[in-house]
Amino acid sequence: MYRIIRIFIYPLHPVSLLDKVPKIKSHFSCQSCGYQSTKWMGRCPECGEWNTFVEERENAEDKTRWSGEERGAVKPIPISEIESCYEKKLISGIAEFDRVLGGGIVPGSLILIGGDPGIGKSTLLLQASAKVSKDAGVVLYISGEESGSQIRLRSDRLGSFSDRLLILSETCLEDIIPHIEKVNPSLIVVDSIQTIYTTQLQSAPGSISQVREVSFQLMQISKKIGIATFLIGHVTKDGAIAGPRVLEHMVDTVLYFEGDRGHTFRVLRAIKNRFGSVNEIGVFEMKNNGLEEVTNPSELFLSEMPSNISGSVVVSSIEGTRPILVELQALVSYSNLNMPRRMATGVDPNRVSLLIAILEKRVGLHLQGEDIFVNVAGGVRIDEPAVDLGIISAIASSFKDKPVDAKTVVVGEVGLAGEVRGVTHIDKRLSEASKLGFTRCIIPKIKRDILRDIKIETIEVSSVGEALEVLL
Repeated sequence: MYRIIRIFIYPLHPVSLLDKVPKIKSHFSCQSCGYQSTKWMGRCPECGEWNTFVEERENAEDKTRWSGEERGAVKPIPISEIESCYEKKLISGIAEFDRVLGGGIVPGSLILIGGDPGIGKSTLLLQASAKVSKDAGVVLYISGEESGSQIRLRSDRLGSFSDRLLILSETCLEDIIPHIEKVNPSLIVVDSIQTIYTTQLQSAPGSISQVREVSFQLMQISKKIGIATFLIGHVTKDGAIAGPRVLEHMVDTVLYFEGDRGHTFRVLRAIKNRFGSVNEIGVFEMKNNGLEEVTNPSELFLSEMPSNISGSVVVSSIEGTRPILVELQALVSYSNLNMPRRMATGVDPNRVSLLIAILEKRVGLHLQGEDIFVNVAGGVRIDEPAVDLGIISAIASSFKDKPVDAKTVVVGEVGLAGEVRGVTHIDKRLSEASKLGFTRCIIPKIKRDILRDIKIETIEVSSVGEALEVLL
């Protein structure tokens, strides 16, 4: 009996061919915070968000952005021999914009500006770009969202024209860099950073790795050549700038556009600034011909203030280096709910809850069954503790239905014991109140020599109960 044995011989691939296959490295990255993992995860252990992991691939080969020869020999030098760039700041011609930036645009700086869709980021930068190009030189406006004709339509509406304002509609970083080196502009605007991508990464534009890599390369170009660069960033549903948190640490300045769609004015706030004051604000009014700066924000915020109405109090807040007077409104009404509502707009809701507890414990107001609503008129947001006494005064005024004098300004921080604590820059606050026609100010106890040149009546109080006796 015979058996047939079949032998199959398969050819083996040469090792040299296998070596030529590029190695692909893959990882999963959280699109909320940038946390990386070797496998997909339902919930990010870093930020706690669900279903935010996306697979990203990149080549394992070295991706050197700038070689040592391109950078040149860098040697440590004494700081006294380094030339200061303070006198070389670019002036945009928009005073409120320059104020937020710290007096102008510093060459070689990287500036990130974010805000809700349609709030005016592109409008403001197009206006500033046209003015800078007329005075300082060529400006390169890189748009990844709009075509050149669309930008021209907006430019026609704004009246922002200049032969030295160049528009580049491109999204690939490798195609953008040669234009930057050829044009050598004095200012670059990238609208927006989430639309620009690099071919060195295989992930989609707008992903964590793409935003981080593109921003890093633009930062290197900006620092090397000395070109000021503006990056427009999208925001998430929570209001934070989309992309990795390291993006805000990487740039020199972070600006946020604030404002309500129901109001015509916008507030540009500096969250981070290496060349100026933090929390400095610039106020603009949205009109048909673009954003117009508001030189006296206090007058704008108080223009529609009602008279002889309970629950309305004027407070003074310091935003950066500027004192601003705003109107605080409170409404206290009987509630039919088991859990009365506590709502606050423009101020910290947790801080309002704390001040309500102080009113109940230290003053004896029975607010347990009352709905309490607190609002900053005009849509502006205030985070300074110096408005604590104003919030308490507005709530007490509405609860007792007794109006506060319309020519009185209230300033002071409130402690848990019901004491009124001192605040900074009291002289600036009182000077601004005096300029706007206010005749009286409730303030904490301070040194009298500070108020030597202030032409306004001041009443010093040490507790919440004492302040309410004066006001109500």
